[in-house]
Amino acid sequence: MKKTINLFVCAIFYFANGFTQEAVFGGRSILSPEVNMDGSVIFRLYAPKAIKVELTGDFLTNVNVQTPMGEMEQAIFVEMKEDKNGIWSYTTEKLSPELYSYKFRVDGMDYLDPSNVYMCRDIASYANIFIVKKESGDKGYLYSVNEVPHGDVNKVWYDSPTLKMKRRMTVYTPAGYDKGTPYPVLYLLHGAGGDENAWITLGRAVQIMDNLIASGKVIPMIVVMPNGNTNSQAAPGEWSKGMYRPSFMEHEASKAIASMDESFPDIVTYIESHYHTLKGKENRAICGLSMGGGHSFATTKRYPDMFNYVGLFSAAIFLGGNDPKKTNMEMLESDPILEKEIAGLFEAAPKLYWIAIGKKDFLYKSNEDYRKYLDAKGYNYEYMETDGGHIWRNWRIYLTLFAQKIFQ
Repeated sequence: MKKTINLFVCAIFYFANGFTQEAVFGGRSILSPEVNMDGSVIFRLYAPKAIKVELTGDFLTNVNVQTPMGEMEQAIFVEMKEDKNGIWSYTTEKLSPELYSYKFRVDGMDYLDPSNVYMCRDIASYANIFIVKKESGDKGYLYSVNEVPHGDVNKVWYDSPTLKMKRRMTVYTPAGYDKGTPYPVLYLLHGAGGDENAWITLGRAVQIMDNLIASGKVIPMIVVMPNGNTNSQAAPGEWSKGMYRPSFMEHEASKAIASMDESFPDIVTYIESHYHTLKGKENRAICGLSMGGGHSFATTKRYPDMFNYVGLFSAAIFLGGNDPKKTNMEMLESDPILEKEIAGLFEAAPKLYWIAIGKKDFLYKSNEDYRKYLDAKGYNYEYMETDGGHIWRNWRIYLTLFAQKIFQ
């Protein structure tokens, strides 16, 4: 009897292993996604027993809805068609150069594309990605790895006395850094639900910087991407709290003892003592998206002589209160401390104070009120408005443009 059971277990292992080997080394070969020369894209999925297969992607979105994360682009599902071999397919219209994300829905359940190993995590969900590029210099080209000199990327642990913990950040050093030349530094901050990995995955910051530096449009610089969640040491699953489920507020059971702006000097101190950097305000820039834009706003008004270049991308700007009976402008004007801090920042005369936001962004109104306040006070800033809402497609554009304005 025991021998029979052992043979049965071995048979199960053999067939399971054989299935795995077939999936890895051969089996049905399906190309998906297939990006055509004209920019159209074909998606394919082998699902012979499925009743209904659909596709969703950010190239199909055109409606904005309110979600717990704010106003996001609402997903649209399109039906795929099945051929006689059980392969479902869908062909898009011509797409503009860009990085896109997508996933399948099979009989009501969401699935990643098994034929595409490229994907990104956004908080607690994954989506497959692909890039459409048509010519050198377009957005698809900027977001791709090209035959240009490449910088290095390191995950660095540093001590934060303010937060009383070791923390991790991502540091990009440009090609040629090992020659010892000192560089200016851009501090690049992520949004809520992100971490120190967000800008190098969804944001394509490394590819953008490599390509812009190689083209001569941006001077070589160090780019520091810290973790803005002051209740966490690092990205989910990459610190001592283990493999917890990522959430919008990161590790929900941990409580921060200080804010990001209060602790920011710890980051600057580490970078300037461990890297070849040019010192002084004129060699530092800071920018961020959403929550990171709020951190940029808060950090620069707290330390007005620390940064000469400031970028607020779809920024979550705290304007001095949460009184539903008052407008943002009224709350700002009734907060003498906040007014004094903003006045101190502009008295320090940053060379660039740059605000950018999408027309459909749920933070548009607060940013508009903040600009009205700056206008009323006569404070100098630059403003850019784009289509769309609170989306990575805009934030990659903002980084591309902001990087070309700094340290010039």
